[in-house]
Amino acid sequence: MSRKPTEDLLSALEQIVGPNGALRPGPDQEPYLTEWRDKYRGATPLIVRPATTQEVSRVLKLTYAANVAVVPQGGNTGLVGGQIPDPAGHEILISLDRMTRIGAIDVANNTLTVEGGAVLADIQKAAAEHDRLFPLSLASEGSARIGGLLSTNAGGTNVLRYGNAREQVLGLEVVLPDGTVWDGLRGLRKDNTGYDLKDLFIGAEGTLGIITGAVLKLQSMPRDYVAAFVGLRSPSAAIDLLARARSSFDQALSCFELIPRRGLDFVLQSFTDLKDPLDAPHPWYVLVELSSTESPGTLAPRLEEFLGAGVEEGRVENAVVAQSDGQRQSFWQLRERLSEAQKPFGGSIKHDISLPASQISDFLNRANQMVEQACPGIRPVPFGHLGDGNLHYNLTQPEGMDKQAFLDQWPQISRIVHDLVHEMGGSISAEHGLGQLKRDEIKHYKSDIEIDLMRRIKYAVDPKGLMNPGKVL
Repeated sequence: MSRKPTEDLLSALEQIVGPNGALRPGPDQEPYLTEWRDKYRGATPLIVRPATTQEVSRVLKLTYAANVAVVPQGGNTGLVGGQIPDPAGHEILISLDRMTRIGAIDVANNTLTVEGGAVLADIQKAAAEHDRLFPLSLASEGSARIGGLLSTNAGGTNVLRYGNAREQVLGLEVVLPDGTVWDGLRGLRKDNTGYDLKDLFIGAEGTLGIITGAVLKLQSMPRDYVAAFVGLRSPSAAIDLLARARSSFDQALSCFELIPRRGLDFVLQSFTDLKDPLDAPHPWYVLVELSSTESPGTLAPRLEEFLGAGVEEGRVENAVVAQSDGQRQSFWQLRERLSEAQKPFGGSIKHDISLPASQISDFLNRANQMVEQACPGIRPVPFGHLGDGNLHYNLTQPEGMDKQAFLDQWPQISRIVHDLVHEMGGSISAEHGLGQLKRDEIKHYKSDIEIDLMRRIKYAVDPKGLMNPGKVL
């Protein structure tokens, strides 16, 4: 059972991280205590911001000895409340926002070693300076930190080609709940000497330890990019196009994003600097991107021919291929602003689900009918990474309905959605994790043996239950 920290402990923690590494309650704490959707707000007597792994270790040795709980935080971009402390204010928040160092790149080994607080965009830039690609990419990359991204096994837009965060890592450094440091910073692609410990911490959402460093896997930098914005009549048409694109382009197909017309309307109304790429509205869209190491200009003719054949055969309603990198980026702005664009239109009940791509059309038909029956006038805005089966099934409140009255229906609506996902063999969390939001919900869908094994692992690594308590389990 965790305890409330004493003033002596708080003072000792402040001495470890120094005056620039500690924040007592006040305005400076605010950015750390609320997640960006305002769904979770916590409190803490102290935010500690260590500058080194050794400082993290010393902090955890003290909190462990005092039986005081801690909450790790990266860039505070999580969407399930896993990085927010309890409102009671007894947990110490440990932020890695001072541990941002990016080490030397190993060009021959295609690896880069970074600290846990390094910002994703900075990592991408460092790789690019050596003509390498770090392919993890998502809308929050300008503020998301690698330790948090690995702790949640983040996905993003490039999973179709490169895989999720777990597949971008070769080694980790982790500080355990008692302050012990595990140094697994090895850039090996083959190490068949027992349990792969790094995979224990990736996706654990900070409940087993704090990721303070990582050896990241890099890729060859693509020379050629091309994107197209495609109008379609239905999700089933999108799935058919995906199958054909895979056959035609194989590994060059890097992104395949599904967008509904309602979502595009929300974006265009919220961000007047963006324009509809097509000259007439369509029920559904996909954003297709290809990339390769071939010479620039190689992919565009192939994509134009592919989509032209789709139009002639009636499988594609309309399409435009980006004629410049600026136009390609404008296509991506339409996709990346979908979540933010829903805010002006009221409350949004969000779901991060995954299904086999072949099931998504049937899921949308059934889910839309079921949520409409439960809440007449509800406005579905489903979008996401169709290429890997990850759908953000977001639901905007009916026009004219009170926002809070709608959000109060979150548990009932989510149960409808999650029950259907489970029935169809999917997952209720594709890339955001469980955190606080789905901690109790997951018990309805994981087997007893799965939950039991997770609890055994938690107890083995964190027997006092002090590391990010109340999250995941």
